[in-house]
This record gives sequence, structure tokens and C-alpha cells, in this order.
Amino acid sequence: MSSIFEGFLSTSEILEAFSERNFLDAMLRFEGSLARAQASVGLIPEAAAQSISGTCKVELFDVAKIVRESGRAGSIAIPLVKSLKETVGLFNKEAVGFVHFGSTSQDVIDTALALVTRDALNLIEADVHKAVAALLALARRHAADPVLARTLMQPASVTSFGLKCAGWAAPLVRSLQRLQASAGNALSVQLGGAVGTLAQMQKSGKNLGPQVIAHMATELKLKAPSCAWHTQRDEWVALGCELGLLVGSLGKMAKDIALMGQYEVGEVAEPSEPGRGGSSAMPHKRNPVACMVALAAAQRAPQRVAVLLAAMPQEHERALGNWQAELAEWPGLLMSAHGSARAMAQALPGLQVDTQRMRANLDALRAVLPAEAADEWFSPGLAQHAAELTQAQVLAHTQALAALKPPKSPDTNRMKVTP
Repeated sequence: MSSIFEGFLSTSEILEAFSERNFLDAMLRFEGSLARAQASVGLIPEAAAQSISGTCKVELFDVAKIVRESGRAGSIAIPLVKSLKETVGLFNKEAVGFVHFGSTSQDVIDTALALVTRDALNLIEADVHKAVAALLALARRHAADPVLARTLMQPASVTSFGLKCAGWAAPLVRSLQRLQASAGNALSVQLGGAVGTLAQMQKSGKNLGPQVIAHMATELKLKAPSCAWHTQRDEWVALGCELGLLVGSLGKMAKDIALMGQYEVGEVAEPSEPGRGGSSAMPHKRNPVACMVALAAAQRAPQRVAVLLAAMPQEHERALGNWQAELAEWPGLLMSAHGSARAMAQALPGLQVDTQRMRANLDALRAVLPAEAADEWFSPGLAQHAAELTQAQVLAHTQALAALKPPKSPDTNRMKVTP
């Protein structure tokens, strides 16, 4: 899933969320839920559903073998369903014909992807909340501390460090708002059958597909969509775009902190601890590794989002190549998002702020300017107005956070790697 060069740019939790074992577990959750839902509306026998449901345990399957066979099959669903049928047949041969009944490969894969994405989003949102909380604390503490405001990379006037922190928090709060709304639309059950009509779920002239979907949505805690979204990917891609915006906002903050942390500027520094940000050649160095992770993510996320957008023109009822390209980019986008959010969530609470150096940089500039310009644009007193703006923004962000749903903890027991 990740190379030696990108594993440290993300987190172990998100890597596990998208591990082969965890994804197959999510696919089996779909198959078990499908069988139970179909039995509840009388589409398949209850005994068959019990056999199928009881067999949908990932520990019963050779995950590595299924993954190997997926390359030749063209889909991870094909060898999984084949193995599921074989395993169900060991206990109840009559139930084999009801495995994956009326469904198709994309149904199980898309729903499984929604399930693991939900866990990933919970991880991301939890760390963004931590980052915002740290920023608001910094904003309150340094509301009136003057610092040079820089435009086009040059000193422009005076702001306060608290206002900079409030400014960094603002897009993160908006991202949390949009992510929750977008996830509510995108995290849906996928169930359309071969061409989106659920034609095999007819009984006595009635299509029971919507009832099956409703049962599955309730059990899996996903949205029940009004129709299959096999090739209508707008809500799914919208969620990906929101993740891209979040990564960009984290990257903007990381770039500012990295620039303010340069030795010649020396206004802030990432927290110091043994083994953090060292150099293989220069023992005196302390590199801003959290900023590095966030900036690396910001470099990579736009290309992944671009692939999602480029893959949207999907052919007819099921796509050839475009859907598969979208799937391949999705885990990496979430890995970048969580790597960036976690890095900043860990660094911001211990951010070292040197207000004396901020004032010294301001005073050094004032000393070489004409008095009129120094007093008009670089008076430390200008930070007082910034402090008022800071307090108003902190209040607004705090109220916006209070209106959000609190982040949920993913089911780490289910996501654990087995020995």
C-alpha cells in the first residue's frame, strides 16, 4: 500500500484502515449484511442467510491468496466471492447459490470503500480538531503580541501572532464543516446489481431492492441512496475535493511556520524532543518535520484529486478503467490528509513562540526606515487592533466547532492486524 518513502508521511492507523485484511473484512461485512437484509424481506431463505453471515469472518480466508488472484480476475471482488462461496459450501451447500445474490463486484467494493473511508475520516477529523484547539489556544495567548505581517515575502506592516493563528484555524474549521456535510452525502451503500436496476431482487412483481438497501444502510450506518451511483460519482468526488482543500490549508499553515522558523527569522519553532528532526551529518540541526510532512502532502494531494475529477466521465452503467483509476488514488489521498493532520496536531500544542524575537525583528526594521513610515506602518501599537480581530475570530471559530458533531473513534479492535 505504501513505499518506504511514503510510510513515514502518513500514520500507522490510516495504513491499517486501508490494509488488505481490513478492506476484505469490510467487503465481508457487506456480504453478510446483504444476506441478512435479503432474508428479512423474504428474498433468500433465513437458513442461507445465517450460513452466509456466519462465514463472513475475515480470519476464515486467505487474504494474500485473494489479493494475488485479483490481478488476473480484474477485481478483488471476484476471488473473494469465489472463496466465500467455497467456504459457505463446506457448511451449507444449499446456501451457495444465495451468496452475493443480485449484487455485483462494484457494489461490494464501493460499499467497503465507504466503510473504511468512514474510519479514515474519523481519524482525520479527530486530529484536525486537536490542531484547531491548539491554534485557538495560541490565538488567545498571543492575541496582542506584535509580529511583522509579510506580503510578497517582504515586511508590510504589523499584525499580531494571535491573529495569524486564528487565520490558520479558520479554513480548518470550514473544512470540518464541509467534510461532515460531504461525508453525509458520499458515505452510501452501493447496491445496484449488474446494471443498476436490481433486476434480480423482484418477488411477486415487486422490486424489493429499496427495502434491502434500507436494511443494509441501517445496519452498516451508511446513507441509503435513491439510486445506484456506479458511474454517477459526483458526491464521492466532492468528498475527495474537500480532502484536497483540507490538505492545502494544512500546507499553507506549515509553510508559514517553516518560514517563521528559519534561523534568520527565529520567531517560532516546532517542539524539540530526542530524535525529532535531526540531521545525519549535522548534529546541531533541528528540522521542522511536521511542516515537512504537511508540505509533502500538499504537493501530492492536488494530483490525486485531479485523477478523481478526470475519472468522472465514466462509460454508461459501469466504467472501464476510470472507476479503477479512481479507486487506486483514493487511499493515498486519505493517507496524505491524515499524515498532514496528525503532524500538525502533534506539533502545534508545543509550538515554541519567541515573542521577543518577533519584537526584535520589528524594531530592527523600524530602525532603518524613515520615522514617518515606521510610525504609520510598523508601530507595535497596531497589534491592538489585531487583538480585537483575534478575539472576535476565536469566538466565531469556537461557536462553529460547538455546532459540529464530535469526531468518533474508529473501531480499532476490528482494524487490528492479526499475527
